[in-house]
Amino acid sequence: MTDESASKDESASKDLFFARLGQLAEEMIAAHGKDFAMGTLVLAARFIAEGKSLAQTVVPVAADPAAKPARPDAP
Repeated sequence: MTDESASKDESASKDLFFARLGQLAEEMIAAHGKDFAMGTLVLAARFIAEGKSLAQTVVPVAADPAAKPARPDAP
């Protein structure tokens, strides 16, 4: 693989990640608003800068608003 080919592959990979991130941001905005989406992305950037893990084991929340909280410590 040439340097030019590797550069194009890397660029294409970055474009795909950016597209996925954009789609996720749109979903967050639709579900919870712009403030939530921006806050979440800024917090993620802060975690990256501090070397903290972004991947945590999260218990999925039920779609039913009357469902019990997913976290045992939640009210």
